[in-house]
Amino acid sequence: MWKQFLGKISRKSPKSGSGSPPQKFPPSRVANGAEAELRASPPPQASAVAAAPGAETREDVFLRKLNVCCVVFDFAAERGRDSPELERKRLVLLSLVDCVSAAEEPLTEAMISACVRMFAINLFRVFPPKLRSCGATDEDEPFFDPSWYHLQVVYELLLRFVMSPVVDVKVARKYMDNSFISRLLDLFDSDDPRERECLKTVLHRIYGKFMGNRPFIRKAVSNIFYRFVFETDHHNGIAELLEVFGSVISGFAKPLKEEHKLFLWKALIPLHKPKTVGVYLPQLTYCITQFIEKEPKLTGTVIRGLLKYWPVTNSQKEMMFLGELEEVLELTETADFQKCVVPLFRRIAQCLNSSHFQVAERALFLWNNEHLFDLISQNRQVILPIIYPALERNARWHWNQSVLNVTMNVRKMFFEMDERLLLACQTNFQEEEKKRAASEERRRLVWEHLERNAAFHPVTGDIGFAVPPTSAPLVAPTMT
Repeated sequence: MWKQFLGKISRKSPKSGSGSPPQKFPPSRVANGAEAELRASPPPQASAVAAAPGAETREDVFLRKLNVCCVVFDFAAERGRDSPELERKRLVLLSLVDCVSAAEEPLTEAMISACVRMFAINLFRVFPPKLRSCGATDEDEPFFDPSWYHLQVVYELLLRFVMSPVVDVKVARKYMDNSFISRLLDLFDSDDPRERECLKTVLHRIYGKFMGNRPFIRKAVSNIFYRFVFETDHHNGIAELLEVFGSVISGFAKPLKEEHKLFLWKALIPLHKPKTVGVYLPQLTYCITQFIEKEPKLTGTVIRGLLKYWPVTNSQKEMMFLGELEEVLELTETADFQKCVVPLFRRIAQCLNSSHFQVAERALFLWNNEHLFDLISQNRQVILPIIYPALERNARWHWNQSVLNVTMNVRKMFFEMDERLLLACQTNFQEEEKKRAASEERRRLVWEHLERNAAFHPVTGDIGFAVPPTSAPLVAPTMT
């Protein structure tokens, strides 16, 4: 089998001539003399032909190829992009992918250790700067790492390694320890979306196979969220991490552990605070709804968290919050809804009176949801007195015709639902308006009186301010 495996790699030997200049190699990071071996060794096919049968064991060949792959090239250097050594390393990596995929015998501990070492050398690195022109300022423009030519195959090999049944989990955990996983999670901040997509799949497989590392992974991801929300306010991989944890949360056992509830309250809910929440809001909403489906009593916790981080000056973010709120309320039961109905509809009333017509319209569209309409109907005695002033102000003074039309439809719904309650709220609103008008009239008269007094007694000349004399400090009498 190993002869067939070695025969898969084919490469034409470079032609040499007396007049040709010496070959230039790209800059690279070297591990244990692997660069010298890569340059000095003949092509893989030639080595397979020259090697005598039984000269090398399966483990020796595997380790030699892993050692060759420990050379890391600098793809940012112009002179290294056309080097034949780049293609040679890619071919060796592809051969290792085929080997791990087709292996039937378990990998030895030395082979597993060498694999993990090769992954660390190739993947754990300082990210290159964004190669943008001086005039480019578009933050949505994706960045593609030039070293992806090799990284793609390394990630494929890592995925096959994690999924392979010939890899002993107990042995692999000795080398893929918490330090390795922590550095792997740091790679989620990569600017390259292709790398983050591969990391998402790899992390999901590691979480499923290495059960002993699950608590550490949850804690490490929580720390990433904390740093993002409260310190850096920038991270490229929040959406991918939340997507992984969406499937993780769906596998939590009922009833939920206290650790998992703390993860919801301290890690997920604060993710609504950053201004870039729109980038990962769908994944965040999915995670939160998974918690509510597991334990519906958490609805009150989620709604209080949304109200805590509700945007005040960002209309686009406010519309996103209203959309998420609707999804949460669809899963809410009546008993849990009643616990937070007053602060919730005070906030909705403020949205109804928003000068941004899309915010007001989105808040009015909540009444189109059948489940939410049933909840409102059952609690109309509490809800209608809170929101009726907002509806009445929209009907009288809102500038947008669409908002005005939807407002009249919502008023009609309440009129058909409970005519007597609506008329009572209308009477209370008129009385409050009269009181407010009387208060404004009194305030206007006071200002007019002050203006008249100022006109009759104009101030002329310089105004001197008398400074009161400072009192001398008390001195105790002395006896002479």
